[in-house]
Amino acid sequence: MRLTVVGYAGSFPGPDSPASCYLLEAEGFRMVLDLGSGALGPLQRHVRLNDVDAVCISHLHVDHYMDMCPYWVVRNYAPGGTPPPIPVYGPAGTANRLALAYGLDPDPGMTRVFDFVTLSPGRREIGPFSVTAGHVNHPVETFGFRIEYGGRALAYSADTGESATLAELARSADVLLCEASFIDRPGLPANLHLTGRGAGEHAARAGAGHLVLTHLTPGNDPACTLAEAQSAFGGTVSLASADRVIDLGGDGPLAPSAASPR
Repeated sequence: MRLTVVGYAGSFPGPDSPASCYLLEAEGFRMVLDLGSGALGPLQRHVRLNDVDAVCISHLHVDHYMDMCPYWVVRNYAPGGTPPPIPVYGPAGTANRLALAYGLDPDPGMTRVFDFVTLSPGRREIGPFSVTAGHVNHPVETFGFRIEYGGRALAYSADTGESATLAELARSADVLLCEASFIDRPGLPANLHLTGRGAGEHAARAGAGHLVLTHLTPGNDPACTLAEAQSAFGGTVSLASADRVIDLGGDGPLAPSAASPR
């Protein structure tokens, strides 16, 4: 299982990264996890856009889904005709939200290009991956994920405040990809985002192997966020960065990414 960080910026794109977007690959299957503002361009450095096999949207804030709109254009007007629909897993209302965002009539909206599947807590198979979704702590319905393949596990926080569900999803995970939007200071809003320290506390509680800090707000000092996390978690801690590739290993073949767009 291989993870590529396409975008790690929190809440809005930064000068060095688009908003949230991650590519997961195993056995030649390519799943995009969130497709936030500005991510579609850099995604093409790692995969041909019409070779994506599935998309998972954690929640309906624009920094996690907005580039689904230009992605609809890519697939709807593909040279040679529109390819078969791919599954798009998201919270209730995802299809209507995307249609509204692009100014389309909800019927058919984007349903000729995307096969929308409504997420609910629990486990499902997506390609070679076993994906467990659970509600985390954010103002809109938001799912964190545990993605397993070949004896390896990746947990992804999406956006969350303090969350028992996140700690459970990340239980003994090889990698916890966890948001750390805030710098620790008095008066932070509750039930919105984590600090680096909060991310570290969740990793420690879960017994995760490697904590990767993401959803980093442009303008915050990443060294401060890293130090906060290290103060709360004794395992390996690192910062997400654009185009970073993490090979989680595991049993089974891994086909190489296609590096050029169609």
